[in-house]
Amino acid sequence: MKKLSILALAACLALPALGVRSARAEELEPQYRKAVAKGLEWMAKQQHRDGHWEAAGAQYPITMTALGGMTFLMEGSTIREGKYADNIRRAADWLVARSQPNGMLCNPNHPGEAGRYMYGHGFAMLFLSCVYGEEEDRDRRKKLEDVLTRAVLFSGKAQTNRGGWGYVSAADGGGFDEGSVTITQMQGLRAARNAGIVVPKEIIDKGVKYLKDCTNAQGGVIYSLGGGGGGDGRPALTAAAIACGFSAGEYNSAEVKKWFKFCQSHVPLTLGGGGGRFGHDEYTHYYYAQALYMLGDNGWDKLFGAGDKNKLTWTKYKKAVFDNLVKSQGGDGGWTGGMVGPVFITGVNLTILQLENGNLPIYQR
Repeated sequence: MKKLSILALAACLALPALGVRSARAEELEPQYRKAVAKGLEWMAKQQHRDGHWEAAGAQYPITMTALGGMTFLMEGSTIREGKYADNIRRAADWLVARSQPNGMLCNPNHPGEAGRYMYGHGFAMLFLSCVYGEEEDRDRRKKLEDVLTRAVLFSGKAQTNRGGWGYVSAADGGGFDEGSVTITQMQGLRAARNAGIVVPKEIIDKGVKYLKDCTNAQGGVIYSLGGGGGGDGRPALTAAAIACGFSAGEYNSAEVKKWFKFCQSHVPLTLGGGGGRFGHDEYTHYYYAQALYMLGDNGWDKLFGAGDKNKLTWTKYKKAVFDNLVKSQGGDGGWTGGMVGPVFITGVNLTILQLENGNLPIYQR
């Protein structure tokens, strides 16, 4: 997410192999391990026989399939072995079968995807890149490499001249771009680079610049640069920008500092009940948890210096969020609420709860 730059090989060599369960996974407290186990079983039961998942109203099947597959990879299963190996393989096969000749990972004829296919494309690229490293069958691996190589090229061609992405390609969308799809593409491209797929450096550089250009005076990331930019910063997009900034190596940039300060004052450390809900909170915390996990407990002091009593740390976040997630989990193992539906919410919460497993390079410190 093969090379994005001359640093890519070093990055890949430094990353542990998928499927090797980190010792940290066994350190997760019993009540959280139990919640994860129940959630994964629920997710497995929601998978359709052909390998896909979908959101409420049969929406977003590409995105939901990739998100569902990622939760099993985070558990430590791989496409080769583990409790959920069959679920992962069926999800990967379903997505590969929807690769288009131009590289787009989508079924353009599906009404739940046609008008926003770049979301699914980004998530599918993320999941398939994480699967690729564990595929040992020569023919299947070669096919995955071809699918991912074309997917990366499609993302590059779909990028607007401002460096962002919209719900559809730049050509199909008249050059429209916005933050949430841009972030999805950035993570998918980073995962492809991690897997050893060639990702032109200029694509990533333009994406990072787009997020920086979207940053307003308050440090928040606005919705879109279209129409000259401007507007209020979006907490959800700002949290996501941090995770993308870290993935792109922006560990100490002025923008990352601005984004963190904005989120410190605009993102409540509540999710899943016990403190109230707010708009797009699952989406926000999907990325915010990643950002704070990578920040750790000492990162804030390195960015801003010691002395901030309200500093953000992973331990503080975990204490505020994890118990609420356990309390709000349904008896069947899933989570409910929101417009997108339980598959999305359960996938998000399982991602958050499993970050400490350390099984996927894209989510590691």
